[in-house]
Amino acid sequence: MKRNIVEKIWQQHVVKEKAGFPDVLAIDFALLHEVTSAQAFKMIEDQGLTIHNPNAFLATVDHSIPTRKNRHEIFDLTAKNQIDLLRHNCKKHGIPICDVGSQHQGIVHVIGPELGITQPGMTLVCGDSHTATHGAFGTLAFGIGTSTLTQVFAAGAILMNQPKVMQVNFSGTLAEDVFAKDMIMFLIAQIGIGGATGHVIEYTGSAVRDLTMEQRMTLCNMSIECGAIAGLIAPDETTYRYIKGRTYAPKNSEWQQAIKHWKSLCSDADCCYDQIVELNIDQLKPMVSWGTNPEQAIQINEIIPSRSNHNTDSLDYVQLQAEQELAGTNIDWAFVGSCTNGRIEDLRVVAEILNNQQIAPHVTMYIVPGSEQVMQQAKDEGLEIIFKQAGADFRMPGCSMCLGMNDDKVPSGSRCISTTNRNFIGRQGTGSITHLASPATVAHSALAGFITTNNAQSQTTQQEAS
Repeated sequence: MKRNIVEKIWQQHVVKEKAGFPDVLAIDFALLHEVTSAQAFKMIEDQGLTIHNPNAFLATVDHSIPTRKNRHEIFDLTAKNQIDLLRHNCKKHGIPICDVGSQHQGIVHVIGPELGITQPGMTLVCGDSHTATHGAFGTLAFGIGTSTLTQVFAAGAILMNQPKVMQVNFSGTLAEDVFAKDMIMFLIAQIGIGGATGHVIEYTGSAVRDLTMEQRMTLCNMSIECGAIAGLIAPDETTYRYIKGRTYAPKNSEWQQAIKHWKSLCSDADCCYDQIVELNIDQLKPMVSWGTNPEQAIQINEIIPSRSNHNTDSLDYVQLQAEQELAGTNIDWAFVGSCTNGRIEDLRVVAEILNNQQIAPHVTMYIVPGSEQVMQQAKDEGLEIIFKQAGADFRMPGCSMCLGMNDDKVPSGSRCISTTNRNFIGRQGTGSITHLASPATVAHSALAGFITTNNAQSQTTQQEAS
């Protein structure tokens, strides 16, 4: 029987199946953070249960942790309680934690891959919707709720129906200023925020194979934004090179055994998919969102759609007009970071654009590394100096301005261009306006003071201002 990669991984992890009931699916690893784990720990304790294998978990603090220099002092009482409780629960139950100063604290979906935890063929879960990020490695990875996390704590398995599978095939070659962030925003704009509901997406095609691992993570990260359960890319030599030598990676003879297994994780020729989407990206331009969900996005050379029953409220909220150009819209803030675009390659792209330039005087720019390891690498490569000389604030690791759950918020009424994954009303702070874009587009826009992808235009604007 011909099977796709999702079906293969699923069948390798089914503990028990019975007609008319969800499958019992084994979970190899679970990642934890301070926001969604506390109640699951309490449920375990209330039922007198123990955690089946503490070493199959890893925790970090990311959502609520401040990213200012004195982040040990947490002013928000809710955030402080969340972080203190996670530390207490991990110590009590023997679960490893990547805490502040451990050299590996950071966003949960950044530290998992960089430690080599995320490997092909695994099932991996976390109480966070963007767990789909890990699918870049050929991992079946998805977010779960608190009650389901309790199942993982107690049994290392969950109850779940086998999902449908959608193939998204990207053909063509990316232009120089176009990235994986633009690819996934293009897909979401085409199929909508519910276009992949109930499916795991397998990303295929020459354009996907050409991506680095970090760009593949960006692609898979936003799968949830079109309704998918997860996104996934079959492993290849690029995957193996990234994993090899990392802390949790197989060693010596186990490495060869792992490679042999990983190479079997590919969709069979002529296998079946529940849906197939074909997209060519040869002519794709940088994408920028204009509304209040990721579906409401256009290429930089396009105009905002006409008013309709579907977008009038969004246009009113973001204070834009239908049938106008989005390019040239003034911004107040620029943010680079998050589990979508807070990795070292993202920071290198931004540094190349900001080098020997100054961000617009009226723009506040935060650049937040996804982990302590990324932060240190940025310092070692001299990126921090470039950021500071350009007038940007290079901060400590964390989710930061992605979600308005910590000190870093966009003020009400202010407009931010951001490398994050969501732009619903108030996402970055009450009354804030968010435009999603790639790190390159954010950097160009920060220099110009308005939404643009044109470096020459950014430089001209600076010269005129001076």
